[in-house]
Amino acid sequence: MALYRAMETARPVNDRLFSDPYAPLFLNGGLKFAARLSAFPSLHNLFRNILQHYIPGGYSSGVARTRYIDDVLETAVKQGIQQVVILGAGFDTRGLRLPFLQRLKVIEVDHPNTAHEKITRLGKLPGNITYYQIDFNTQTLDSFPFDFAIPTVIIWEGVTNYLQPAAIAQTFAFVSRFTAGSKVIFTYVHAAVLETPQQFHGAEKLLKRLNNLEERWTFGFVPEELPAYLAAYHLKLQEDLGAVEYRQRYLPERTEQGYEFYRVAVAEKV
Repeated sequence: MALYRAMETARPVNDRLFSDPYAPLFLNGGLKFAARLSAFPSLHNLFRNILQHYIPGGYSSGVARTRYIDDVLETAVKQGIQQVVILGAGFDTRGLRLPFLQRLKVIEVDHPNTAHEKITRLGKLPGNITYYQIDFNTQTLDSFPFDFAIPTVIIWEGVTNYLQPAAIAQTFAFVSRFTAGSKVIFTYVHAAVLETPQQFHGAEKLLKRLNNLEERWTFGFVPEELPAYLAAYHLKLQEDLGAVEYRQRYLPERTEQGYEFYRVAVAEKV
């Protein structure tokens, strides 16, 4: 995702979906060089075609998803959200790159190893960003002082497909503790991709590559079952878009296939 964001940022200002000047800091060697060369349209198209070959739909889905979540987040802030919690923050840079978050409290939660790597590469974080470093083997989210009484957006991107059902349930129980009007923006994969990946373009090749990297996907939702699941945690589903839909919203001129199984959902605490 850092590569995708860096490549998108290298595009002309009027064509890019967003700007993330911090993304290149998380790249090494050839990937950083490729991101820089993406400023040249012909090379950008070449690299995008290479990525499409190896990870069908990954680039276009990734950058459209990033912009979509940014937009949902900005709308929520305009409606009165006062705090943002990013679970499994990884190399997410929203707290740095989005101007409308600079006046809000942003809490990033991730494993100590990832947190150390991120802080090392970025340097000192701004005062409005707090980093909670959590080892899920020995700690829970209850180990940290969250203010559940103020309207909050929880972002949970790129995580659920690596977890087990119990961890999913525990996290939604945590989300449900925030005050009414709070929102959760989370990604998930269609459960069918785990059982019959051949029905999705490029999914078999992708899952095989992930297994070889020991990054096996373990969990997915059936979209039709999601509203009832969330209702058990006092969450009302507001929107649930697949990659085809958010690509059409932000990249209508691109027709590449792949990643149709990847989805973004938005729910509100009621």
